[in-house]
Amino acid sequence: MRICILDGRKIKDRDMLHDTLALSLKLPDWYGRNLDALLDCLTELQEETYVRMLWEEDLAIHLKGYEKALKKVLQRASEENPKVRWAVEQKRA
Repeated sequence: MRICILDGRKIKDRDMLHDTLALSLKLPDWYGRNLDALLDCLTELQEETYVRMLWEEDLAIHLKGYEKALKKVLQRASEENPKVRWAVEQKRA
């Protein structure tokens, strides 16, 4: 199973987000580091994949609204590929 943890306390910008996604999900070299490419990669995955979004409020601050589009991509990918699951997990200090 591929697991990706998107920790809003650690991810400070889009580059860090895409670095985390590419590394933890072992995305192919052609991954374009954008949400369209992410959707393409996720819908083609053949391995069980789980994306955990932690500290969503911090992620929203750092990504300045980009996280909303990311959630739409994750939702669509999970609808198109039953091997992809994702969740926002609430964490509090």
